[in-house]
Amino acid sequence: MSAREREQRSRLAQLIHGAGLLRGTLAVRERVCGKANCKCARGEEKHVSLYLVASYEGRVRQLFIPKDWEPQVRRWVQQYQEARKLLEEVSLLYWDKVSKRQE
Repeated sequence: MSAREREQRSRLAQLIHGAGLLRGTLAVRERVCGKANCKCARGEEKHVSLYLVASYEGRVRQLFIPKDWEPQVRRWVQQYQEARKLLEEVSLLYWDKVSKRQE
């Protein structure tokens, strides 16, 4: 096993056994609440909400993320993306091995 492969696999194992992985995309939404006296009704500033968006079983699902959960959810999504990237890199190393008929 090459040093590069060992490093990638080690980092991947750390991510998998770490704090958490979450597949999805974070989407910021701005909206008007509908209250007549609210600043958003006057056009000053809309309410901002964060949603986790992901497709499961062919359907797009959205989940509201409360402000106190935002840092943790952002970290989980980022770690999932990093794990996916590392998995792809390891797969490419094995693709090269197969194409060169090396073990």
